[in-house]
Amino acid sequence: MKKQIKDIPRFARPREKLLERGVEALNDAELLMAILGRGVSGHDVQNIAQNVLTSLEKSKGKFDVDILCGIPGVGEAKAAQLVAMAEFMRRRLIVTDDIIINNVEDIVALLPDLRGKKQERFVAITMTGARRIIAIRTIFIGTVDECFVHPREVFAEAMTDRAAGIIVAHNHPQDDPQPSDEDIVLTNRLVAVGKILGIEFIDHIIVGRRGYFSWQQMGML
Repeated sequence: MKKQIKDIPRFARPREKLLERGVEALNDAELLMAILGRGVSGHDVQNIAQNVLTSLEKSKGKFDVDILCGIPGVGEAKAAQLVAMAEFMRRRLIVTDDIIINNVEDIVALLPDLRGKKQERFVAITMTGARRIIAIRTIFIGTVDECFVHPREVFAEAMTDRAAGIIVAHNHPQDDPQPSDEDIVLTNRLVAVGKILGIEFIDHIIVGRRGYFSWQQMGML
């Protein structure tokens, strides 16, 4: 007899466990169970989650709609849900394991998605004192010609990461990477806030289709 979520003791159910003990208490299968919510007739959520994990291992972590739909109990709706979740996390948070930044080109190489976007995207890159990247996060996505960013939003994640330094970057949809007056004002504010918090403001990079602009490279920091 297949065990359903309702048959699992409440304290051991993934969602209840997450709420009571934190997301860190869940293993990979339980995380997937919390995302999927429930199984379908003939396929309990535990088996579905385990089969999804097995599929991910074979595909080296790639979420593919067609592959997921081939897993018993995973229809188009659940497959779309998982793929959308994976893409959302890819855009919002890129955790890196062992990347050391030596120059501006190293940072630009990590931001290919910024070039050519029709909306401004503002990215914050938190770093250790040894210039190892902790995480890359999209802080804000704005309209075609404006992007409202507040220093508290930029440094909030840096403080959470216990970062020693931070680099910010954004794109110019108009292609010209030269800083605007607003870019200069924002950069000066971020430098000042970084000094107050004890987090080094390493650089601000603007990316355009025809190149980039770096405050550090231009000797403006």
